[in-house]
Order: sequence, then C-alpha cells, then structure tokens
Amino acid sequence: MSLTRRAFTAGTLAAAAGMFALPRAALAANAAYLMAYFTESPQMQGANYGLHLAVSQDGWNWTPLNQNNPVVTPTAGTLGLRDPFVLRKQDGTFVVLATDLNGTNFGLNNQYLHVWDSTNLTSFTGYRRIQMHTLATHTWAPTAFWDASRGQYGIVYSAVNGGRDLFQVNYTSDFRTVSAPQIFFNPGFGVLDGDIVVDGATTYLYYKNLNDGYLYGARSSTGQPNSFTTYTGGLRQGTAIEAPLLLKANDGGWRLWGDSFGPVNNDYYAWSTGSIGGGSWSVMNQRDYTPPLNAKHGSIIGISATEYAGAVSRWGLPAWVRLKSSNFPDRYVRHANRIGRLDAYPFDPYQDQMWRLVAGLADGAGVSFESVNYPGSYLRHYNYEIRLDVLDNTATFRADATFYRTAGLADSAWSSFRSYNAPTRYLRHYNYLLRVDPISTATERQDATFRVTS
Repeated sequence: MSLTRRAFTAGTLAAAAGMFALPRAALAANAAYLMAYFTESPQMQGANYGLHLAVSQDGWNWTPLNQNNPVVTPTAGTLGLRDPFVLRKQDGTFVVLATDLNGTNFGLNNQYLHVWDSTNLTSFTGYRRIQMHTLATHTWAPTAFWDASRGQYGIVYSAVNGGRDLFQVNYTSDFRTVSAPQIFFNPGFGVLDGDIVVDGATTYLYYKNLNDGYLYGARSSTGQPNSFTTYTGGLRQGTAIEAPLLLKANDGGWRLWGDSFGPVNNDYYAWSTGSIGGGSWSVMNQRDYTPPLNAKHGSIIGISATEYAGAVSRWGLPAWVRLKSSNFPDRYVRHANRIGRLDAYPFDPYQDQMWRLVAGLADGAGVSFESVNYPGSYLRHYNYEIRLDVLDNTATFRADATFYRTAGLADSAWSSFRSYNAPTRYLRHYNYLLRVDPISTATERQDATFRVTS
C-alpha cells in the first residue's frame, strides 16, 4: 500500500475564469496542470486523508489550493481516502477515484473505492462508493483509462489474489456499476501502485515491483488484460520509491514522478524523457521541481486556462510562502528553537517552514517574514545571525527584520534578500544556519539564493 498522482497574467486568468469550459477537442493543448493528493508528515502532524488539490503552470512547481486543506472528504466507509486519482472523461468532465482508507491501517480488508464527479474542478458531487470485488483483501491505488476498443473505462487497482498483490480491472461506462473483476497484470511477483496512460496506439503501465522495490514501465499495443510487457529497467531515487505517476507534458515530453516510501522521506522524486517508447529516463534535479507541501501519492492531469483560473478562484492560493535553497534544494528555511535554519524537508512541526511574506516593517518597499505558527514573531538578524523574535515594535527590530527582495544572486529567476540596515549583506545559509553576510564568491551567491514557493 502506498504510504504516501505558461505562465498567465492575472488579467488573463481573470478573463479565463468567466469563460465556459472548453470542448473536449480543444483540451489537447493543455495550458496547466492539476495534482490531487492526500497529506502526511514525519510525526503525522500534517496527516489529512481528504482530497487535496494543487495547480501548476509548468508541471514541476506546485501551488496548493484551499490553504492545503481538503476540498472534500469522504462521508462513508472509513471516512478517509488515500491515493486519489483524477480522470478526464470522454465528455470533458472529471471523475475522482480513491482508496477507501483513513490512515495507515494497511491490514484492513476493503472491497470499495470512493468516487466523486466534477464538472470543472470547482465542486465535487455525486459522492458514492463502488464495490470492485468480493475478495478478503484491499482495493488500493486506483487508476483508470479509456479503452476505446471496448467503449468503456477500465479501473485498475491493487488487490491480493492467489497469494500476492497484482492488478485487477473492472470495466464501467458510468463509474457507478462495474463489470466483474479480471486479472489485469500479474507478472509472477508482487506489484503495486499502477498508473496507466494511453498514447496513440500504445497503453503504458508503470508500477512498483515489490520484489526489488524499483519502478518499471510496461506497455501493450491493445491495453487488454494480460497483454503488457515490461520494457524499462528499474528506476529508483532515494532509499525507497513507490506510486509512479506518469504524465505526458504540454511540450510533448514525458515526466515520471515517484513517491518516497513513508512520510519521513522526501515526498517526491522525478524523471523526464523526450521519448517514452525508448524506456530511458533522466533524473531531474530537485531544484527543478517542488511538490505540494506534505503531498503523498497523487495523480496529475492537464487542464485548460479556464479550468486553472476557475480552480484558483474557487479554492484560493496560499496565504503563506516557503523558501527553498538553491544549492540544497531538498532544504527549506525554517525556525527551530527560535533559530533560523535550513533543514531537509519533510519535518515536523511542518509549519516551521511557512512564512507570511508581509510589507517590510521598516520600509514597505521591502519584505518581512512573519511566522505562520508563531504570529507576531519575525525573522530578524542579531549580530548578523538570524533568529525568530517577537516584534517589540522598536525601530531597531523593524530594521533588523526588513529585507529587499532582489533577483537571485546565483539565478535571476529565483530570489535573494538584502538586509535593510546592513545593505552590503544578504540573507544566506552557512552550515545550515541562517545569517546576513557580504556575498562575493559563487558558493556564497548560491547560499543566498532561494525559490519563493508554496
């Protein structure tokens, strides 16, 4: 079971929000992306088993919606979900499928999936559960695809059958009634967490091999049960990986995301390729992607500009930011014991990395960083060391806590922060502690460069 699937101006988005949904024929050229997921963190302070959404305009860097709170939560079964999967149906609307499991009781037998419908991702209606089989086992990590030869959708999921985890499939026209289950993929060893994408005449299935812990890709010219042949080598980053998430990007390239095993590890790793048929994937640098805060085992779909604008308008963007390090991209600016630090994500309390980026306390043209979990406390320098202190409203404090945001010293697409009252010094990390220092070397420029993200 998984423990964990072009920029617009504000004016463009506002205009798009008032448009009608694009017809299916126009959706081939998606303008943005949406991710669905649930959340966990190392000590489970961030655990929430409802449906979470995030959006992205490049498919790499994600912005949570609804303040990273769920947009809908199951009201039947276990009252929680894992592994949500969003599918655009043939009529252009959406269906959401999810594992019926609230928490981490992986020994629970459950034959059902949660299901919702959505017209445009601004509401989720028609909630129901559908029974997929009668086996004394689980129904985990659903994925779905359109089988044109049958004129039906296939719902594929993990279940134990014959003593090991394999993939079963049920076919449906309406996601309300389903056919009897069939074995879909049984390579002779345990498999988990399938994701399926149909591209032209080929159906691709990516999965986790439970024998060796690696991700693999299989393909079929028909998409029919028991017709898939594995064609890639094993893929893994970090110490463990699962929940492959396969996406054909807007530029025609492909991305593969893998969820780390368990909430204590980095949440996602990524690969890319220009040709999925070649079976060769390049590891992505973590500088180049930022998953949603605490996100686990999600799914990604392409969406239109109208759908992007509608989702943002309905659910709202975060009232907080995070600062990601340029040269240690798995680490984020946080406070711990009132000391400013750079620590590897994830960690708890996860709120320690969340900041309200407000007008500078000493100069409104600058910025100050107010702690989300300690309101009224701000990052400030004292003897050039960064710490979190309660605002005492003195001129000295306001000056110490004010910075000018500039183009990143190591990457102009990122940001650096120059001290207001020590104007030759910038916010940087040194031995993972935050300081304000003069910057001259290439390493120091990297230390002083951050991505402002959510």
